[in-house]
Amino acid sequence: MKPNFFKEPIDEASIPQKFTFKPQILSLLAARELQDYLKNQNDWSHNFGLTNQKESPVIGKMFGVLIVKTLENEIGYLAAFSGKLSDKNLFNQFVPPVFDTLAEDSFLSEGMKKISSLSLTIKNLKDLQPKDYERQIIITKKERRNYSIDLQHQLFDHYHFLNQAGEEKSLVAIFKDAGYKNPPAGAGECAAPKLLQYAFQNQLKPLALAEFWWGQSPKSATWQHEQFYAPCKEKCEPILQHMLKGVV
Repeated sequence: MKPNFFKEPIDEASIPQKFTFKPQILSLLAARELQDYLKNQNDWSHNFGLTNQKESPVIGKMFGVLIVKTLENEIGYLAAFSGKLSDKNLFNQFVPPVFDTLAEDSFLSEGMKKISSLSLTIKNLKDLQPKDYERQIIITKKERRNYSIDLQHQLFDHYHFLNQAGEEKSLVAIFKDAGYKNPPAGAGECAAPKLLQYAFQNQLKPLALAEFWWGQSPKSATWQHEQFYAPCKEKCEPILQHMLKGVV
């Protein structure tokens, strides 16, 4: 995937001289082009709550754009979304995830099947109530909890992040160094780490990053449609401290 190059000519003076998260001329222009795509595309379907679509739950989404310079000194941008989009990870228009949790026949897919099987066993024990079923439920719930914890740790171990110097660091190590006992769920799935990872993997120099919310906001959140926000502190700050070493 090559960077997107701007539809309009860009002024040399608008090229950031220092990496920034604050929306500036080029990142605002890239965001506007991405928003135009989101308004008009027919490549996929996702209910952002902006139309009368009712067949699927409303899920607003954070999107990000990263202004980059190629080895040929061309200026363009990359685009990403947080989490999943339309229950998928891979799209031609967006950079891939750091680790694809939806890959078929992966350890995660098999692990989720086992958790579902244990949940079904618990349900059947409750429904059928065989001899000593209460003790069996307790044992099975403990097995499910321990397996779920192990699976989460295994997942964290599959996330490794680069920085500009090519240094790779695991998600577990990043959060341990930051004083966390464990990474929070969903760490590494936000737009900013995805964008920087792809840039470093492909010898693209990051110049500016901006993230905006698209769609309705969850009841518990305050994100507003088309508004820009800084990367989250809980999930992103420790990761970005590693990834942006030598950049900021």
